[in-house]
Amino acid sequence: MPAGNPANRPATRLACTLAVLAACCLLSQGVSAQGSGDATALRQIYQNLVPELDHNAFQRQLYLYSEESPSTVKGEIYAVMDYPFTTVRYALNESSQGPMNWCDMLMLHPNIKYCLASDGSSGSTLTVNISKEEAPEKLSSTSRVQFNYDAAITGPEYFQVRLNADSGPLNTRDYRIVMEATALGGHRTFLHLTYAYGYGVVGRLALKGYLATFGRGRIGFTNLADPSAAQPKYIEGVRGLAERNTMRYYLAIDAYLGALSSPLDRRLEQRLSNWFSASEQYPRQLHEIGRQQYMQMKRDEYLRLQTKP
Repeated sequence: MPAGNPANRPATRLACTLAVLAACCLLSQGVSAQGSGDATALRQIYQNLVPELDHNAFQRQLYLYSEESPSTVKGEIYAVMDYPFTTVRYALNESSQGPMNWCDMLMLHPNIKYCLASDGSSGSTLTVNISKEEAPEKLSSTSRVQFNYDAAITGPEYFQVRLNADSGPLNTRDYRIVMEATALGGHRTFLHLTYAYGYGVVGRLALKGYLATFGRGRIGFTNLADPSAAQPKYIEGVRGLAERNTMRYYLAIDAYLGALSSPLDRRLEQRLSNWFSASEQYPRQLHEIGRQQYMQMKRDEYLRLQTKP
């Protein structure tokens, strides 16, 4: 099972890794919310993370990090993806269908029940309905979040997309999903995904209530146990939720890109199959429902997208 990342390595190696990341300005709240900013900086991060990317328990080239403060939480994933950078950039940043493509991708997340992309005088927005449960649900029972879509930076070897919302589910605020990517050799792309939000007193109480009910027993990927321990002890609480969602959004990106080579009329089924198969690699963290339940739920939700609620 995935051990998370930092906590299952010796303390000296962990200290070195975090020092390198801090030197790259990765772990400051402000910088992480905006991304590294250019191809050179992101490639330097890739070089620093090669040992973690190549040797981990995720069964893929991936590094996961999370942190929590009294009023914020965030999860971050760095990953090498086996898709040409031009393919990734066109699908998720450059195409005129970019916002709608993001909706198609976000909908793979079990808790995302609806996503509508629209253009206005102030730019593109994504109207997203988020559920507390991984189950079919009426939109009237979900939380509606308005994301501003910003294809912030586009270049020949780097791009960045930001989704920002003033408020989120469970009385959270400053809801952010930021993705940046750069080209690597050999038709590969290096991706950095940040998922973060803030909360006040009311939001903290709402999250506590969720963890005691719908979110009971949910764990993340970071292993808090001593390296010599016989059994892992995975992070729980708000950080655990952040790690789960960061991974789910990353797997959605990967599943969406992986289905682009399929015929157009088969892409939805391929995306759904890709996402579920990938999530089942981490059953302790991500398994909630069976394959057929997930596939049918998502087919119905995509059908619901054809009519504006």
